[in-house]
Amino acid sequence: MVEAAKNLFLILSALFPIVDPLGNSPIFLAMTRDYSRSTRKTLSWRIAVSSFFLLVGSYFVGTHVLSFFGISLPVVQVGGGLVVISTGWTLLKQGTDDVQKDAKKDIQPQDPFRHAFYPLTLPLTVGPGSISVAITLGANAPRHQGLNLQSIAAAVVGSALLAVSVFLCYAFADRLGAVLGRTGTIVIIKLASFLLVCIGVQILWKGVSALLSSLPVPLR
Repeated sequence: MVEAAKNLFLILSALFPIVDPLGNSPIFLAMTRDYSRSTRKTLSWRIAVSSFFLLVGSYFVGTHVLSFFGISLPVVQVGGGLVVISTGWTLLKQGTDDVQKDAKKDIQPQDPFRHAFYPLTLPLTVGPGSISVAITLGANAPRHQGLNLQSIAAAVVGSALLAVSVFLCYAFADRLGAVLGRTGTIVIIKLASFLLVCIGVQILWKGVSALLSSLPVPLR
């Protein structure tokens, strides 16, 4: 039970800052500004379900997919870190109006559910950073005595809690935006963007460190 709680805390602490439903909710609201509240809630539910399956799939199947293509985890961390840094830096430089204009280019109110998976789930909610971290957590999960039910339960429950937080933040993004106001929304976006850059650097450094440590030591 203690091991399951530790695994659950590890999953939430590692993935929640990257998924960042609270920080993404103003961007989601800008992308769905023309939708009704009921449509936004339905869309939020679809995004949450898709996010759950993406995270669980990455946790349990990601390492096998990488092995099939001959890709190592450090390489995924380097690539994912670079993408996360790029995304965070772009949002950090843009203003709120720029984010809203860029978002509305991809989303059309005539077909609200067409973009539920892309770009609202991937890469807005669960991007390469989240996927690479989920794969890393799955690869490092304890596997003593065969199938570890505690590890499986922690991964499923953790992904479900993240999905619920995504649904709540997105479904009530309009109310959250009203409470925060324009200044608060800008602050949240900037903080989330800066955290994305920092998280991307951390993921990148882990991958680079692992690659450097795997280099053969020259004989003297």
